[in-house]
Amino acid sequence: MEQPLPKSWSIHTRPEIIAKYQILERVGSGAYSDVYRARRLSDDLIVALKEVHDYQSAFREIEALQMLRNCPNVVVLHEYFWREDEDAVLVLEFLRTDLSAVIRDAKKKEGGVRVGEVKRWMLQILCGVDACHRNMIVHRDLKPGNLLVSDDGVLKLADFGQARILMESGFDGDNNQQVPVEQNIGYQEYVPPPLVTVPDAHSLPNQGCNNQAEEVTNREEYLRQLVELKAKRHAMDEADKETNTNDGYSSCLATGTISDIDDDPLKSSYSYEAEEGGDDRTGALTSCVGTRWFRAPELLYGSIDYGLEVDLWSLGCIFSELLTLEPLFPGVSDIDQLGRIINVLGNLTEEVWPSCSKLPDYRTISFAKIENPVSLEACLPNRSPDEISIVKRLVCYNPANRATAMELLNDKYFNEEPLPLPVSELHVPLTKNDHDEDSPGGWNDYDGMGSDSDFDDFGPFNVKTTSSGFSIQFS
Repeated sequence: MEQPLPKSWSIHTRPEIIAKYQILERVGSGAYSDVYRARRLSDDLIVALKEVHDYQSAFREIEALQMLRNCPNVVVLHEYFWREDEDAVLVLEFLRTDLSAVIRDAKKKEGGVRVGEVKRWMLQILCGVDACHRNMIVHRDLKPGNLLVSDDGVLKLADFGQARILMESGFDGDNNQQVPVEQNIGYQEYVPPPLVTVPDAHSLPNQGCNNQAEEVTNREEYLRQLVELKAKRHAMDEADKETNTNDGYSSCLATGTISDIDDDPLKSSYSYEAEEGGDDRTGALTSCVGTRWFRAPELLYGSIDYGLEVDLWSLGCIFSELLTLEPLFPGVSDIDQLGRIINVLGNLTEEVWPSCSKLPDYRTISFAKIENPVSLEACLPNRSPDEISIVKRLVCYNPANRATAMELLNDKYFNEEPLPLPVSELHVPLTKNDHDEDSPGGWNDYDGMGSDSDFDDFGPFNVKTTSSGFSIQFS
């Protein structure tokens, strides 16, 4: 029998919400949102109520989810409530577990995640990311904990509070446009333009939502749009350098799952105060986004001129973790994160990434020359050449060389034996926290991710004064 809940939460003061939903329990909490499990009174459907405390984050999540409502691998937004001077409350489908639980559970089993399972999980992730990117939405916080899983094995992208839409839309950022009160989008049909049509994944059993040539965006047109958007964004950055304002973004961690977010060891996405950097009102981007282990090197070097490719780097880290059951780059600070990447890929130079020296922090932070990088092959022992190849096509310095989700959905890897398992045969853990607390391994090993200082536990470094300020070299 469910225990009565204290009525101290602000969501209980919203008559328009409690008239339609019975709030059962709070299941997650983050810096910018709280999540509650609730029952819709009209039909007893269990849903997640996400109360978003940040104005800009709410705008972004609502707009992104409206645009992606036809994709089966993106969490469903049933409706939302938003009154003046009150937090937005999003009504989302309730999914009780996520891919991080799948990985954690697999570590306890001999054999880990079977290849057929890996392929099906990846196809679902790629389907969701492809839908985002064809709508020019960059998620900016892809990680296993933000990939929710239904009881029947359907994986869905969630937590779009850091997402940005890289073209004009109904509202963007903090532009003072008002969202109508208590809009119900549950039955509104979103009709995308021809370029971003997302086919029905259920009609494509092997390739998710993007298998047929006539249903995919033309590669040249796709790249042309990226170039145009980057040029436009650069022009905006130059025009508005003097008025850059910040929104103090950190990872929006609360999701519609059943575990308390305080137990999430990935919660230590770096927290930035407003004065340290943020997306501005005109559309310029911030490097202070995402979760450190999955953050692309251009972000770690302070880039504010990036695009969809930051999600592709995160995809490579996720794929690697599915294969090995260990994070690829588990840095304990941003500097350590860069050091781990360089130890594997080698030093970042103009030879491997032309124009990398233009990154804001490239000349501020330098590392000793790595004569013999570890290599991604060494990080992926006993994996097939095709699997290693996919990781290498995603985890590479030059963003222009990263394989798109569209390209990977058509990769031969997913059409060769062993074939992707049907969704119904995927192993879904009982709960997000279905693990042995006394186990020496598992997710508890990752608690060191959130150091208070980028210099803690890293080792010796030298600081040199330069004409433009200073540089730091790590050895």
